[in-house]
Amino acid sequence: MKRYVKLYYLFCKQNLKVMMEYRLDFLLGVLSVMLQQFAGIFFVKIVFDHIEQLNGWTFYEILFIYGIAATGRSIHHIFFDNLWTLGWQYIRPGKFDRLLIRPINPLFHFIADRLQQDGFGQLFIGIIVLGTAMPHLNITWGFMAYFILVVMILASGFIFVAVNLFFAALSFWMVDSLPIVWTVFNLSDFARYPLTIYHKGIRQLLTWIIPYGFTAFYPAAYFIKGSGFKNLALLTPFVAVVSCIAAYWFWKKGLRAFTSTGS
Repeated sequence: MKRYVKLYYLFCKQNLKVMMEYRLDFLLGVLSVMLQQFAGIFFVKIVFDHIEQLNGWTFYEILFIYGIAATGRSIHHIFFDNLWTLGWQYIRPGKFDRLLIRPINPLFHFIADRLQQDGFGQLFIGIIVLGTAMPHLNITWGFMAYFILVVMILASGFIFVAVNLFFAALSFWMVDSLPIVWTVFNLSDFARYPLTIYHKGIRQLLTWIIPYGFTAFYPAAYFIKGSGFKNLALLTPFVAVVSCIAAYWFWKKGLRAFTSTGS
């Protein structure tokens, strides 16, 4: 474990050096993601300028859900963004073979190969949105509440990672599963709003099949009094662990089935 921590530090250090060589690109990447996230929040604000509640949910409650989603997703965006590239940058051109001949876990090497600066923009927006929403909620914020919020956000981030890893691993059979990964990932946009506004079928899909509901709505519902989902929200860390185990199992299964495409 100590060896992998040191290796990851060295990978990150090298990635940061590369980023700092192109500082303008770094800043533009961060700002572009912040503007993209701000556009989504601005849309919600426009809607609430015309209504007081959305199916019983207030503006600041939805903002709180949105903030958890953005902050959790930033963990995936910063540290695990390379999952998007498995098929078209590694397997298709034959670059994945070099990861298999090195004396470290190929998944670790693949993830550590890239640090995505754009994700910091998402992290900043998530923190700002949470900081804006929290004072307007009927919640007593103490040490335990903050601790649970951090655990929920970390669990949210790793659910994003698990879902993307699972569908990215299809590239071992398909060569490039990016269209599927992109389609599934877009479903996470539904989780930035209360699941109660959707049809029952969508709620079931985003709870028990592709568990994006646990990336934002259920963690937020734990804190919001009267939501009716507090007990279900407590499953969030458990869902994150199970999702990661299932995704890693599928990755290993794909790895055993992998056949090099050559270069």
